[in-house]
Amino acid sequence: MVLVQIAAFRRVRYYSVRLDSDDTTLFEQFLETHTPENKEKLDHILSWIKAIGNRFGAKEFYFRNESLTADTRALPPKGIQKEPHYLEDDALTDEAKPAANNLRLYCFRASESVVVLFSGNLKTAQKAQDCPSVKPYFLQANKLSAALERAFREGVIRWNDDYSDIICDEPIDYEG
Repeated sequence: MVLVQIAAFRRVRYYSVRLDSDDTTLFEQFLETHTPENKEKLDHILSWIKAIGNRFGAKEFYFRNESLTADTRALPPKGIQKEPHYLEDDALTDEAKPAANNLRLYCFRASESVVVLFSGNLKTAQKAQDCPSVKPYFLQANKLSAALERAFREGVIRWNDDYSDIICDEPIDYEG
């Protein structure tokens, strides 16, 4: 797999991965799938990516812990009161109110300044392992996170001088 920089904000650089047989990154595939199908939920996650990137930094509490075999995370963070809010129309009052966003974007948080975005789907069960729509993405994200952790340990991925970005000049071993 190959790391591809997706965006650089004031406080965070976002990457994604392109698997050997793909022309696009997992994050680009996620966008292509959910832009027409779940636009409002996707926009909420993109708002979090921008807010974390520009204002907050990739602090651990902005990400859901989705670890199974590696340090996998997900967006959006837990809690409907955190801004930016996801809003849904209340059936009784017709007002937009904060609600839980069940769209998950799995990722690997390397530091407060580097995040690798993967893919995801709508979560319809309490646990990702029990949800047929997100389980494949959850398992893949844990395998990808493990491969990235190994690449850091083996020096395939290195930090720049001030630890604000990563350097990766070669493909990363991944067995999907």
